[in-house]
Amino acid sequence: MADGFVLYFTVYSAAPSISCFLSTRLASLHQAQLPQLFVEGFISVDGHIASANQALVVGQQVVVSLPDHYEESVDTQWHKLWENDEILAAYKPHLLPVSRTTRNLYNTLISLVRRQTTYEDAHLLHRLDTETAGIILLAKNKAADKKWKPQLDQLIRKKIYHARVEGIPDWDELSYECELSEKVGSPIRSQMYVVDQAESDLYPKPKQSQTLFRVLRKEEGKSLIECELITGRKHQIRAHLAYLGYPIIGDKIYSKGGQYYLKRLESQLEKADIAELDSEYQMLTAVMMEINPEDQAVIIRVEE
Repeated sequence: MADGFVLYFTVYSAAPSISCFLSTRLASLHQAQLPQLFVEGFISVDGHIASANQALVVGQQVVVSLPDHYEESVDTQWHKLWENDEILAAYKPHLLPVSRTTRNLYNTLISLVRRQTTYEDAHLLHRLDTETAGIILLAKNKAADKKWKPQLDQLIRKKIYHARVEGIPDWDELSYECELSEKVGSPIRSQMYVVDQAESDLYPKPKQSQTLFRVLRKEEGKSLIECELITGRKHQIRAHLAYLGYPIIGDKIYSKGGQYYLKRLESQLEKADIAELDSEYQMLTAVMMEINPEDQAVIIRVEE
């Protein structure tokens, strides 16, 4: 096997050929390269160089080396938290994308779940920001996705996050409500703003939002805050906390004036930049979710 990016697959259902097996598991770029990869010996089954028409049986291990492909190094150690016949609750580490990005085609949560479990047709029921860690729900197959995605608001009864923030609030509990929207002329297009009614024409799609906050710990100019989502708007917790004066540590958009997000668009952040941010990633984790599949309450938690 040549050096480069390596994919590992376990065969959970028999396939008439390895070419057929890989045609649904590789990005289109690498599907087109399959004939050459076979010729150059970059595909093996159970440690032996494979041929394109070789049939696969359950339990075999397929290894594909992509010598010219590179991906950003991320924490791929996701794990199951809970499951039933249709839904899987997983823990996603910080910095692991949930789906394909410009930097990562295969080191994503959905790709890892499909490669490493029997759920080869798993679908994301919702999303987490790449830098946010914690609980995420997946449908185990297309039928479950079609059933549960339209019912997501009824399925998920409660979501609680923990945020490590700059500063110490002068309150212990707070219910914060406002309208959130993107802003015309913002240097960061994805940034959400608390709507200023005096300039309402600058906020094209305002939506009501509410978060319940509770301070769990205060120490050395920083705080750990529990955040319960009452609504689920884009960047809601991050935007609320930043507006209140307590940006999440490591948040490149909502802390330090967004300068490190803008810098990262042009170049890699340096060690000094990370030191200034105080973390390589935003310190936000989805720690508890209450769901109600088939009218049976289930509480899912992660330990930080």
